[in-house]
Amino acid sequence: MLAMMGPFNIDMYLPSLPQIADDLDARTSIVQLSLTACLIGLALGQLVIGPISDAQGRRKPIIFFLSLFAVFSLVCAIAPNIYVLIGARFLQGFTGSAGVVLSRAVVRDVFDGRALTQFFSLLMVINATAPMIAPISGGGVLLLPNATWHTIFIFLCALGIVMVTITAFKLPETLPAEKRSPSSILKSVKTMGMLMKDKSFIGYAIVVCFVQGGTFAYVSGTPFIYQDLYHVSPQVFSILFGVNGLAIILGSFLVGKLSDHFAERNLLRTGVIISLCANTVLLLATIFHWPLYMIVIPLFFHLSSVGIILTSSFSLAMANQKQRAGTASALLGMLPLLMGALVSPLVGLDETTAVPMGAVLFTNSFIGAIIFFLFTKPDIKRS
Repeated sequence: MLAMMGPFNIDMYLPSLPQIADDLDARTSIVQLSLTACLIGLALGQLVIGPISDAQGRRKPIIFFLSLFAVFSLVCAIAPNIYVLIGARFLQGFTGSAGVVLSRAVVRDVFDGRALTQFFSLLMVINATAPMIAPISGGGVLLLPNATWHTIFIFLCALGIVMVTITAFKLPETLPAEKRSPSSILKSVKTMGMLMKDKSFIGYAIVVCFVQGGTFAYVSGTPFIYQDLYHVSPQVFSILFGVNGLAIILGSFLVGKLSDHFAERNLLRTGVIISLCANTVLLLATIFHWPLYMIVIPLFFHLSSVGIILTSSFSLAMANQKQRAGTASALLGMLPLLMGALVSPLVGLDETTAVPMGAVLFTNSFIGAIIFFLFTKPDIKRS
């Protein structure tokens, strides 16, 4: 449930983006900045909260920051203009990142080796379910009598309160005091520097940065592309978005099942190749204005590859991180979100075509493939 906080924070309000644009009298690219602000908040929040949890444990930071998440969700709900909404979305993302980064750190506290890969697979399946459920839930909320985009943020506020309550009563501390690292800004910067110099870690982290980060072009672009260019309803958009969410679940599930028979790096290589091929087809589909199903199908294969890439690369990158698990998890989560914050507004630069989305996804997959083949090497001992 903690892992689902990030995707719900990002995706639940997507069906209402055109409504927000009309209600707050804002251009598409400005409304998409609310997604960019949330992604930047999620990225920076992980950078701060991960090291704090290495020093203070996992449980207290979750309770504190998710309480603030509930508060800022309410601020989003009552935002009088687009600029207040953008600022509140940043703070909502910053505090909601506690669920994202600390769910992974808790898993690393408890599991190791092949069991870590298999549980990351389960975590990724759960994490992938949320982007499928979130926009469908958002579309469902909009069907309620007198419901508007404000209602969606009230729902997120209630979700934050529920998560704080469950954490307080059900989640034990997984990082004993004797295993904690003293926290300071200098030490956090030093730990980040050590991770950046770890060639094995940073190679896999950059692959995730480009492939997953590029996917946010899909997240920010499809609400307008599906509804404005292909004229589907918010509910049909939610279903199409949800179907592609199944793709991430499929990819993560396959890694969990195949990890006993194939090395994680071989699975990662397969995911990188699938992503590049799918986005080549997608780019052609956007350039030549092919029917909607020729947009949806390559996106399905790309998102399947994202499930494969996330699960296998997280396991490979986190394998040698122990006391640094919180900081490593933060860096892994931060890089694709920063990339997503960069690419999301690019999709709205031309509201008359889907080409910007196709171009961003293809470019990021292409660079991710180059990074994988040139800058990551097999770990002989793990293989």
